[in-house]
Amino acid sequence: METTKIQFSRREILTLGATIAVTTGILGAGKALAGEPAATPNAVGPFKLPELPYPKDALAPHISAETLHYHHDKHHAGYVKKLNELVAGTKYASMPLEEVVTASREGTIFNNAAQHWNHSFYWNCMSPRGGGKPTGDLVNRIRKDFGDVQAFKKQFADAAVGQFGSGWAWLVKKPDGSLAIEKTHDADTPIARGGHPLLTCDVWEHAYYIDYRNERAKYVDGFWQVINWEFVAQNDAKG
Repeated sequence: METTKIQFSRREILTLGATIAVTTGILGAGKALAGEPAATPNAVGPFKLPELPYPKDALAPHISAETLHYHHDKHHAGYVKKLNELVAGTKYASMPLEEVVTASREGTIFNNAAQHWNHSFYWNCMSPRGGGKPTGDLVNRIRKDFGDVQAFKKQFADAAVGQFGSGWAWLVKKPDGSLAIEKTHDADTPIARGGHPLLTCDVWEHAYYIDYRNERAKYVDGFWQVINWEFVAQNDAKG
């Protein structure tokens, strides 16, 4: 029996290879958006991108897997990569992240270090088992400083929605032990001034634009449905 040989031109081989590469990339992205662990490159340097504490689809429908794919795997990873490049060969390379934030104070090292810290904190402010209301000592302290939980939520939401441009809304513990709401611009963070954050909501557009477009208030409404009160209470108990 004769064997028929199939021959391809060089152009056909290149075209086939490109098709396979594109298909593989699409399938890989589909797995990441479906909640499977993303193949995020390891950062070269002292600072590492933390894994999300839940699958990417775990916060849906309030925050989608697509948003977390871009927000965590692209934006946050980009801050970590840039920070490692900036600190290479400097005194900051041997410092813990929080010390880099407080020591750098401003400029590109501060911006990338603070964004790395802020995002690492933000991921833990949410949980697929979140929502509901605070309990225990935390709810008593919220009532003491804000009147009641609904009044606190309104003040916090007003800060988040009313932050002009990019930034963050925070619940912080002051040196006297009382609770307060703050908002910061861009990468700024309460820890740069010795503050003690309990909770944050990221209001940079990349945190919500895929899911909510320009409707930041709807994103903040969704944030309450996934808020990790247990994490907030743990932060309160630490300081």
